[in-house]
Amino acid sequence: MLTLITTTDGSHTLRNEILQETYHSIHGAIQESMHVFIKHGLHYAIDRDQDKQMNILEVGFGTGLNSLLTAVDEKALNVNICYDTIEAFPVSLEHVRLLNYSDIVGRDKVGDLFDRLHQVSWGEVHSLKAGFTFRKIHSDLCKTQLEKSHYDIVYFDAFAPTKQPELWTLEIISLVVRSLKPRGIFVTYSAKGQLKRDLVGLGMKLEIQKGPPGKAEMTRAIKDK
Repeated sequence: MLTLITTTDGSHTLRNEILQETYHSIHGAIQESMHVFIKHGLHYAIDRDQDKQMNILEVGFGTGLNSLLTAVDEKALNVNICYDTIEAFPVSLEHVRLLNYSDIVGRDKVGDLFDRLHQVSWGEVHSLKAGFTFRKIHSDLCKTQLEKSHYDIVYFDAFAPTKQPELWTLEIISLVVRSLKPRGIFVTYSAKGQLKRDLVGLGMKLEIQKGPPGKAEMTRAIKDK
């Protein structure tokens, strides 16, 4: 069961009543996504590498907010992005249509893109706009084969380790790190000690960043080789 919630910045999120967990921060859904995944993931990569081609993996498609903000980001307009996102339990279109992301980001920028992110078929590559191809993978991450050294960025946006511990194990984090290219970027809202120790143990360079509103820290880690 999902419940609609208005967060502090006016944007919506959904609360999973079974897990007793929201998809985004109650202190601001869009603020959190922009801070963690766009600023410290996408923008960091663009500024650092000046690449014109970028492969992104998102763990946890959820409401589609991270996908939407990536697709319409002005800094990424000249970057060709291939975006894969994994989701085991898709949000229904009934709930998606309640979300106000298109209104807040701006209908002039978004158009029908948010709807299309949710409506396109699973498992196929779709060109949703110039420079943005998109593939949704309907699967449990634990059962998904990830290509080695393929992604430039991983947005790790699963539910919290206390709610979905099976997605935060060393085995799973290792598979995700393996899918990153050398110098690839792993970014997540979580700053749990075990996650940080696991990333360091896997050879990642840890960069603890200031968190979004309501959270002291977040994690970015860089793959050395």
